[in-house]
Amino acid sequence: MHTIREVNIYSAKSRLSQPIADATHDISEIKFYILEIVTGKGILGQGYLLAFHYSQNAIEGALKDIKEFALTGQYEVNQTVKLKQDYEREAEYFGNAGLQRWAAAVFNVAMWDAWGKTLGQPIWKLLGTSVAKVPVYGSGGWLSYSDEELLAEVTDYKKRGFTAVKIKVGSKECTRDIERLKKCREALGDSVKIMIDANQGLDVPTALKLAEEAKSIGIHWFEEPIVNTDYAGYELLRHKCGIALAMGEREYSVEALKHLIARNALDLWQPDLIRLGGVEEWRNSAAVAQAYNIPVLPHYYTDYDVPLLCTIPNGYGSEYFAWIEGLVDSKMVIENGYAYPRAGAGWGFQFLAEYLEEVK
Repeated sequence: MHTIREVNIYSAKSRLSQPIADATHDISEIKFYILEIVTGKGILGQGYLLAFHYSQNAIEGALKDIKEFALTGQYEVNQTVKLKQDYEREAEYFGNAGLQRWAAAVFNVAMWDAWGKTLGQPIWKLLGTSVAKVPVYGSGGWLSYSDEELLAEVTDYKKRGFTAVKIKVGSKECTRDIERLKKCREALGDSVKIMIDANQGLDVPTALKLAEEAKSIGIHWFEEPIVNTDYAGYELLRHKCGIALAMGEREYSVEALKHLIARNALDLWQPDLIRLGGVEEWRNSAAVAQAYNIPVLPHYYTDYDVPLLCTIPNGYGSEYFAWIEGLVDSKMVIENGYAYPRAGAGWGFQFLAEYLEEVK
């Protein structure tokens, strides 16, 4: 039987955990929640979400709620769509966007992992393959870094074969952002692309000013310059700032994508697998983007996004952090600016038991 018979919830802290900050958040630790399902045949599937230090009680409660719901419903691991539909009806009273969708998405990811293992195939092969490798960029460049820390990070990415890096912007003074970007350009040379991310921390005039001053540095694209709901602002910026715009990581549906498409206000769509609700919703959003020739550049989840990007025609690249490395049994191969999906069944990796703390 492929019925889900057991669900376990764990937390884990990155071995690279340290306080970091962007334009809108001070983050005290790098922490994850891992949801694990076990089938009647003893096959194990896992999914994880990036939690940082936020809303621990709410996240754990949401995961416990869907655990109870799924076990009561006696779902087969291949019934990913049915579980999502059933749980959205159940959870509708308190809202399906937000933490309840995060919990449902992690469950969805774990189900796909178990289903791939049941069939003995990696997910990127089950869904149909478009490419065998994906361009990847090194992410970080936190505003909390000293200049020395910033340059050490970006030059390390270059030494490891990365051909693109992303730097945080949104300092109190625009001149500070430009200073940091110039130092990165000097250290990296012209062979490495530089992107910037304001984490919604700017207003339109400041974003325009920063973009204008950053053009000479050769910025490849500008992520979340302003709040995600300001569609008119994105429209104005896209036509005025002269740098490609990327956004999407804060969205729980494709509604923002549709609004931005209607305004011709977006260059790169950045779906977040967990916020959107899982594999099917991620791929649905990629299909909407493809219909309007918008490339897909997902947010954060390298370990899931790389295999998923291999299955669509409009994948642009993947973000990379090393945060779960050292916590899992299989490291993703990254060479010469490309990431390769793991060859193992399901997602191809599993968290190591010694780093997991059970959530009771």
